[in-house]
Amino acid sequence: MTHPASGDLHPPLPGAGITRAAPGATDIEAAVAAIRSGPRGPRVAAVFDFGGTVVAGFDPPGLLPRLARRPAARALATSLLSSIRGARSEGEYERFLQQAMYTWAGVPEHTLAELGAELFQRTVHGHLFPEAWRLVREHETAGHTVLLVSSLTRYQVQPVADELGIAHVLCTTMSVQDGVLTGHVAGKPLWRNGKADAVRRFAAARDIDLGESWVYADSAADLPLLQVAGRPTAVNPDPRVVLEATEKDWPVLHFRPRRTPRTGDYLRTFGAFGGLIGGALFGVAAKAATKKRRQMADSMLVHAADSTLRGSGVRVRVSGREHTRAPRPAVFIFNHQSQFDIIVLAEVLDTGFTGVAKKEVANNPVFGPLMRLVEVTFIDRTDKIAARAALAPVVETLRGGLSVVIAPEGTRSLTPRIGPFKKGAFHIALQAGAPIIPVVIRNAGEIAWRNSAVVRKGVVDVAVLPPIDVSTWDPTAMDTQIEAVRTLMQNTLLNWPEPPAVSQRDN
Repeated sequence: MTHPASGDLHPPLPGAGITRAAPGATDIEAAVAAIRSGPRGPRVAAVFDFGGTVVAGFDPPGLLPRLARRPAARALATSLLSSIRGARSEGEYERFLQQAMYTWAGVPEHTLAELGAELFQRTVHGHLFPEAWRLVREHETAGHTVLLVSSLTRYQVQPVADELGIAHVLCTTMSVQDGVLTGHVAGKPLWRNGKADAVRRFAAARDIDLGESWVYADSAADLPLLQVAGRPTAVNPDPRVVLEATEKDWPVLHFRPRRTPRTGDYLRTFGAFGGLIGGALFGVAAKAATKKRRQMADSMLVHAADSTLRGSGVRVRVSGREHTRAPRPAVFIFNHQSQFDIIVLAEVLDTGFTGVAKKEVANNPVFGPLMRLVEVTFIDRTDKIAARAALAPVVETLRGGLSVVIAPEGTRSLTPRIGPFKKGAFHIALQAGAPIIPVVIRNAGEIAWRNSAVVRKGVVDVAVLPPIDVSTWDPTAMDTQIEAVRTLMQNTLLNWPEPPAVSQRDN
């Protein structure tokens, strides 16, 4: 596998010693520099508090329609969601525990675990701090033992740990007998000193050097936790922690809170939708006289993307734009986190491409007709045999000179994490004799959350990486090479190329 001008899959880290951020650098950049220049290996821990540090505090959304029809599930959901941000006082925490013990008594443990996972998929994922995701990845790259700790329960914390790839979780344990919650706490709740003590026990059992370890936390209740390690970092600190951080010269990080949509967001969404429809119709009409489908499709893509970006107030910055035009045709693969990705790709790739999408999109009253016009191939992901058969014509599409865009993850991710890749895109490229060109998208999940149609104002960064020649790949043994491509894209998210060019749409 070749990566012309792409560099190593694992870029070199800074040398030993204390690395200070360059003038004008953000606090997250300084934190990353400290991790990269600090001690490495599993004897160093990175301890992340949960509420306010990894997950932003938020008001629970309106009750989900499915749960509203089930009073018992509604009560359970309320008790799980209302405490996500973390208690700020002992009284608040005691009220949470009392509600949990009363509401959860007699409930099968698997019911709470499944409901916690469902709530994470529906709403909690949108409130994870991308900055925390980046720090977790940096500590992981440094070989550190990453630990998520919370005064809450596993039913609230475990789905977040799973999504972030954190193997070690410490939290308050509820008593379970024969698979059913008893309504009591098992052992000592992980509140204040209890949380710090649990981390000390964890470190002692694994020979972790806490003096060289990091702790990230936000509230006064977590001061004992912050004092456990030699490298405490205050994240979105409350006033008491600000005073402590100032006195002891602790680093302070400020993560942008994830908020629910506001009036301006709904107006932007309306503007984006109007721009999409209006731009698409104008683009088709502009080339209708040619009676050539490809020209109409290309014109539609250009005008629809332009109008949507203008209507939504979203800007796109691109690095590596030169790789979008040559070589062509190519198989462009991208990390998929948002419904807005297709607009971003249309702006970046401009013309001369089509795509592959799940069959459900064909029934969308807006996107379905537009995607059919640009000759998108729809596949049934539940039927592997049918999906492979549907992809066969895509090879001929490439041989005919038209590039193809595919999301190898197969579905949108909940966070910036890039999930495992399916092999279809790589088989298509190999059969058609076309290169793979990775397109890494950053921040699209902030513009439009995974399960939301609301568009927020912001900037989407795109890095188009150099083409990858797959002509020498063995079609029966691609796993290692495909994983290398996924790692390359994930490392690009952590080591973003600078400076990106500004999209012409901004001018």
